[in-house]
Amino acid sequence: MHFIINLLRNRNFVLILAVFMGLLLGDYAGSIKDYTIYVLAIVMTFSMTNIRTSSFYPPKLLIKPMLLGILLNYMVYAVVMIGLAYFLIEDKDLFYGFVVIATTPPGVAIIPFSYILKGDVEYSIKGVLGAFLCTVFVTPFAVGWITGNDGIATLDLFLLMVKTIVIPLLISRVLLMPRLFRVVDIVRGKVVDWGFALLIFIAVGLNRQVFFSEPVILLRIGLILFLTHFVLGLVYEKLALLLKRDKVKVMSENLLLTVKSSGFAVVTAITLFGQKAAIPTAGLAIFVLLYLLFLSFRMDWQQKSRQK
Repeated sequence: MHFIINLLRNRNFVLILAVFMGLLLGDYAGSIKDYTIYVLAIVMTFSMTNIRTSSFYPPKLLIKPMLLGILLNYMVYAVVMIGLAYFLIEDKDLFYGFVVIATTPPGVAIIPFSYILKGDVEYSIKGVLGAFLCTVFVTPFAVGWITGNDGIATLDLFLLMVKTIVIPLLISRVLLMPRLFRVVDIVRGKVVDWGFALLIFIAVGLNRQVFFSEPVILLRIGLILFLTHFVLGLVYEKLALLLKRDKVKVMSENLLLTVKSSGFAVVTAITLFGQKAAIPTAGLAIFVLLYLLFLSFRMDWQQKSRQK
């Protein structure tokens, strides 16, 4: 029993379990699809308690990491992903799913993993903050422009950003009050992990027939996600180190470049373009998880190699 409880507390296990449950029990996903935006708002609120209010000050020290977070998250990653999707994906809804991923803000998992992977945590916080604030304006414009406002209104997009980013960010400031944060700090990890797992379950469940019947589509989606995470992340890291960049900051930049908020992408894709557009976003969760595990195992292997 203790072993099972420990498994259910493990983020990696919970997210993988959500994928399998979506494949097995996906028929139930449709009945809870309408609640995705509320689940995301709760998850984002608790996630953003990782961003300390003190990180906003002094403002002049925010500019460089915020601009870099915006550049990596919305320019480099987006150009690579949308370019690959344009050439490899023929289905319009699937392509729109990749557009949503490309314009999705970074995942808040960047902050704890910056600590785990020996990156610059404060630098990561400011980069994430800049990209999050930019999302409110960039995503409505970029998605509307690339898709030609196909059935969506820019105002609706903007309101979605307000509901899922601005309001949760404001509420998270309240949750950082000492008395409230004592409780929040205890439950935060589980709320975030199980909230994201529920969103992944919905995305996989709504499209379970595609996972079973269209392997070629899944291979193309997997190829794009592999190239925009493993290949892009490692190439950027290699080039940055060749240019004698600070290794600690390079790790944070690697995460800012490759780690996207899969829950945000799921909800945005379903809300704007329907369930098929959510297929790439379900894959996103898997590849982000695999990439973070790869970086963790690589660091452990490097540390063991140095000790020999």
